[in-house]
Amino acid sequence: MFGVVGCILCVVGSVGIVLHAPKEREINSVGEIWHFATQPGFIVYSCVAVVGALFLIFWAVKRSGHRKMLVYIAICSLMGSLTVISVKAVAIALKLSFSESNQFIYVQTWFFIFVVIICCLVQLNYLNKALDSFNTAVVSPVYYVMFTILTILANMIMYKDWVSQSATQIATQLC
Repeated sequence: MFGVVGCILCVVGSVGIVLHAPKEREINSVGEIWHFATQPGFIVYSCVAVVGALFLIFWAVKRSGHRKMLVYIAICSLMGSLTVISVKAVAIALKLSFSESNQFIYVQTWFFIFVVIICCLVQLNYLNKALDSFNTAVVSPVYYVMFTILTILANMIMYKDWVSQSATQIATQLC
């Protein structure tokens, strides 16, 4: 019964997020993404995510990782939120490089590629540990929800999405 209710809530939540998502702004260079990524709010979020993941990796995993699924899932989700931001930057760099101007001459592009590689490796490692230690039917939905929440939060902080949204849209996304 909990699985059915959980799936319904995930679908309803996903539909709500899609219906009330802010318009995506057009980005014309990796430099623009770099500008957003180096704003104080996102730097604080990134530091909290990395320090939180490192704390979980070096302290919580040893103490309770084999008993508490959320330890592994939190590591994956924190790194996943940074992965999504970086993958978007790399995708924009590829798109712009193929169409008009080479974005791979900028060090920022390579920084984002480095972040993607490191975060993906950490995610895969701890997701595999979670799947090896716990039931897949439980790991998958919890990971989906936590990853989605943290990714939306990271995007809202980085792109300051709440500035162009009404109170109703913000409340709907939070729900």
